[in-house]
Amino acid sequence: MRLSTRGRYAVMAMADLAAHTLKRTDGKPVTLAEIAARQGISLSYLEQLFARLRRAGLVLSARGPGGGYRLAYPASETRIADIVLAVDEPIRATRCEIGSPKGCQGGRARCLTHDLWEELGNQIHLFLASVSLEDVVAKRVLGRAGALHASLRAARPV
Repeated sequence: MRLSTRGRYAVMAMADLAAHTLKRTDGKPVTLAEIAARQGISLSYLEQLFARLRRAGLVLSARGPGGGYRLAYPASETRIADIVLAVDEPIRATRCEIGSPKGCQGGRARCLTHDLWEELGNQIHLFLASVSLEDVVAKRVLGRAGALHASLRAARPV
């Protein structure tokens, strides 16, 4: 899967925004400078990411003194896949361009394992679409696949 820094940083910043929105009792929006300092991401990079997130309708901005950003939807309704896609980060595991008639091996041929990698990309998308910002902030992500993995190993003949 190809997930660049842009996708990872967007998720990190949105998780930070969600966490600190919940902690605030004053109702003020969270500034990008605060997120940049806590997450170690450059402010100018965050500005680019949040412009995309705002256009996608995932965050709301407030200008002026006391301005900053808020989540457009509750953290429980904001899916990680939506964040990644909002910053133009395709979720795919194949070498082929999506929708291109050109195959993995040049020309129109697809490699023997193309379907395997395409399905992996689909599974990654399904997983990220099943995880909300609230899940990330509440640390309810790790272990989701553990039970499935354990049941598959138990079912495997020795």
